[in-house]
Amino acid sequence: MTIKKVVVAGGGVLGSQIALQSAYCGFDVTIWLRSEGSIERAKPKLERFKNIYIDTLEQMKTDTSAYCRGLTDKTDLSDPELDELKQKAQTAYDSLTLTTSYEDAAADADLIIEAIAENPEQKIAFYTELAKYMDEKTILVTNSSTLLPSMFAEYTGRPEKYLALHFANTIWQNNTAEVMGHPGTEQEYYDEVVKFAEDINMIPLKLKKEQPGYILNSLLVPFLNAAQALLANDVADYETIDKTWILATGAPAGPFHILDIVGLTTAYNIIIMNPDAQNPETIPGKIAKMLKEKIDAGETGINAGKGFYEY
Repeated sequence: MTIKKVVVAGGGVLGSQIALQSAYCGFDVTIWLRSEGSIERAKPKLERFKNIYIDTLEQMKTDTSAYCRGLTDKTDLSDPELDELKQKAQTAYDSLTLTTSYEDAAADADLIIEAIAENPEQKIAFYTELAKYMDEKTILVTNSSTLLPSMFAEYTGRPEKYLALHFANTIWQNNTAEVMGHPGTEQEYYDEVVKFAEDINMIPLKLKKEQPGYILNSLLVPFLNAAQALLANDVADYETIDKTWILATGAPAGPFHILDIVGLTTAYNIIIMNPDAQNPETIPGKIAKMLKEKIDAGETGINAGKGFYEY
């Protein structure tokens, strides 16, 4: 099959990026959102990412270090060629369709990418309803950060066409796409998803078996949890923890800046899956409480203008 129509379910930090990147690479993209309020919250994210694409391409005219692998595979483009890519980013943004209708979103979809909250009950409810509207041909993937596709395959109505496709944040720059099947995934659909990843300028990272957190989050989540534990335990403030990591390793960002990029709601949804998080006296409980307070204050990360840092 040839993938042409792509649906992204969810307009959060990554859902918005996946949708824009897919449209930028020439796909017909619809974003499914849970409510009209979700649509209104997604629009500024999409506009922000579109402006980042355009600003980055403009910067590449005078600064080769601004080059982003997801935007172009060439580092020696002329100014007119970069202007064409800037127009391509604007056209991609203008072409996006946003809807709350399962039926409209799923109609004739070749690929649906689920990027909703990291909450098993919400995912099951979504898959169960979506299954009523999907075409036989449709491949379904999840961008879940930590949950395994085998947890949900039976609810999709197409376990053989269901697998995981996980993106890193700032996908136009950090252009990895981890592809992970479950025991019931058929190879031909796995291969189609690998090809799609390549077609949207990602580098497919093929996992041989299911692994909670894939490769990236198997490395990243323990790192972020360790940083949050230091803060929740009053060992040091977040600026000092970040400074320690940056100075000692040469990394461009510390864990709390990374958390702001990831989004504190995602971090909270991950930590509350730990049963110990229900006990406020435990380290996971203290982390959950700390994150919940910031979320309740609207300080959810970069897209909100404030997380641990102000933007």
